[in-house]
Amino acid sequence: MRGHLTQRGACREEGFTLVELLVVILIIGILAAIAIPSFLAQKSKSSDSQAKELARTAQTVAESIGTDSENSAKPYTKVSVAELVKYEPTIKTTSSTKEAYLSAAAEEASGAEYKIEVTSSNGDVFKVKHSAATGVTERTCTQVTGSLGCPTKSW
Repeated sequence: MRGHLTQRGACREEGFTLVELLVVILIIGILAAIAIPSFLAQKSKSSDSQAKELARTAQTVAESIGTDSENSAKPYTKVSVAELVKYEPTIKTTSSTKEAYLSAAAEEASGAEYKIEVTSSNGDVFKVKHSAATGVTERTCTQVTGSLGCPTKSW
């Protein structure tokens, strides 16, 4: 009787077959192929959002400098990276691969305009140019290869 039970138990071995395991691995691979590029795109968008926020902050500070200026025809003569940081110390100016930084800020047209450039951690460059004479603000960007943050060249 005992031999009959062990023989019967050997026939009823349970577990997954090789084909079942391969199907599960294939499904996991397909899900990973879908999820990983989506995740990387979100990371790129996050880096660019941080850069846009920094550019907008620098723009607000440049406008504050223009408001404090005594020359209404050329209010932006003092706009520079150093002056922006003097007004707003939280503006990052050190080149970094982890966070956006202010790469350039200067007055143009003899103080009647200013231009700000911010570089995101993925290398995209976001620019703001404002003219006191026309009141027009231009926001442009240059994207690095493979980035999704600036498909239309403006923001």
